[in-house]
Amino acid sequence: MSKSDLEIAFESKMKKMSYITKDLDLFEDDVENYGHYKAKLSLSVLERLKNNDDGKLILVTSINPTPAGEGKSTVTVGLAQAFHKIGKKAIVALREPSLGPTMGVKGGATGGGYSQVLPMDDINLHFNGDIHAITTANNALAAFIDNHIQQGNELDIDVRRITWKRVVDLNDRALRNIIIGLGGPTEGVPREDGFDITVASEIMAVLCLASDIQDLKARLKRIVVAYTNEKRPVTVGDLNVQGALTLLLKDAIKPNLVQTIEHTPAIIHGGPFANIAHGCNSVIATKMASKLGDYVITEAGFGADLGAEKFLNIKTRALGVTPDAVVIVATIRALKMHGGVHKTELATENVSAIKDGICNLEKHVETIQKFNVPVVVAVNKFITDSEEEISFIQQWGRENNIDVVLTEVWEHGGLGGVSLAETIVSLLKKPKEPFHYLYDLNDSIETKITKIVKEVYGADGINLSTKAKKQIQEFNENGWGNLPICMAKTQYSLSDQPQALGRPSGFKVEVRELKASIGAGFIVALTGNVLTMPGLPKKPAALNMDIDENGRALGLF
Repeated sequence: MSKSDLEIAFESKMKKMSYITKDLDLFEDDVENYGHYKAKLSLSVLERLKNNDDGKLILVTSINPTPAGEGKSTVTVGLAQAFHKIGKKAIVALREPSLGPTMGVKGGATGGGYSQVLPMDDINLHFNGDIHAITTANNALAAFIDNHIQQGNELDIDVRRITWKRVVDLNDRALRNIIIGLGGPTEGVPREDGFDITVASEIMAVLCLASDIQDLKARLKRIVVAYTNEKRPVTVGDLNVQGALTLLLKDAIKPNLVQTIEHTPAIIHGGPFANIAHGCNSVIATKMASKLGDYVITEAGFGADLGAEKFLNIKTRALGVTPDAVVIVATIRALKMHGGVHKTELATENVSAIKDGICNLEKHVETIQKFNVPVVVAVNKFITDSEEEISFIQQWGRENNIDVVLTEVWEHGGLGGVSLAETIVSLLKKPKEPFHYLYDLNDSIETKITKIVKEVYGADGINLSTKAKKQIQEFNENGWGNLPICMAKTQYSLSDQPQALGRPSGFKVEVRELKASIGAGFIVALTGNVLTMPGLPKKPAALNMDIDENGRALGLF
């Protein structure tokens, strides 16, 4: 019987932070230890190393995820370890896990097997407190808004048009729609409200896109929280609480340093979802990693149609750097599902189903190529994969002039990713081509959305709801028309319909609503039934979680 990820993590011997930092050009004052095996890095590191050359940036994404699992984080961690195996100075840069999906259905987000980051249990639970700080800042802002209304409403806020919600970092469907302010005149003004999950808060996006603490304050100041009775936007700056919110985030803005099982440095910071936000770790963490390492391996949430598209169209504009290569993770199991096989039949060899499902991988490769970035396909190997199935994908790669590399990093750690690392090193010896954005910021909002759905999803176009059309007009009047677009849609399909697997065609994407995330610096376009507060399944993962008599976590995966 194979060991669980948690068992492997607990059996691994971590090294103290002083060992991890000694080869990273870090001084003692650069590191703020949180115990022996976790630390925060001072923002002064960026200033001190600002003239250092940037390391090569490698983005890891995947095909559309399925219940079969793609192992994107596992490949990301394993690839960083593989670079160390071939003598390269590499750092892995990941997002922080949210407690909602960890205790709901997804489980942890620290890789798996012998390619995971440690301490796995701490990272998947409260870690260094960043998400709690974001929760506090978000809810402090909500309290400031309601207090302003209670104390006379000098800004003339329309209580029916307050867009700022409270948050909690859990899946709790009962909080989606609530009534607050009940109890009489001294208890507040009754109104409708609701909760989002913390990682959907605009403050999470702001923290992840800010370049330093002053930029963080400036972005917080621009956040739109409500509209007046004359429909004028009301911002954090109008409430004059941007200083207080920045103060609450003064430690959360510092990146977190941990290690992989093989002691490769890992910077984990920020955790926006990719189906409702931009799905990338922080700009500060990526910049810092690129100054400290020769190779930076980072990931973007879900498939290339979500996290990677947003990394390439949104994050790079804030980062000022574009990836040198992109890795698309695929599994034979998931390709079978995209080819129509039920998840209970995935262990049975079925080359025909892979042939039918490989169109999903093909579309994601085409999408990355449109940005003019080199792409490599990493086939994350499972024990049930047959030689014939593996051979078919490799042959597909040769026929289409695409590097397809088999990886076994879950079982073998860095050694299982050496071929992938060597392929990337070889690819990066070629001159870097000019990066190509899919849309210009001066394009209209409707044009930008249309370009994304056509170029990335393969749709025929978009259908805007009456509400979305009205919002576009209002956003243009407010001067927000030149912002990038953050699409909120299902992760399971290239379309806005989760059941449409493979490579759907002949469809239009329904845009039901827009949201102005002015502090983050993008417009969110909501499609389908994407929820900003998830619910728990009938049997949540939390039912299997416990703690033993020695204080060790049980049931995390």
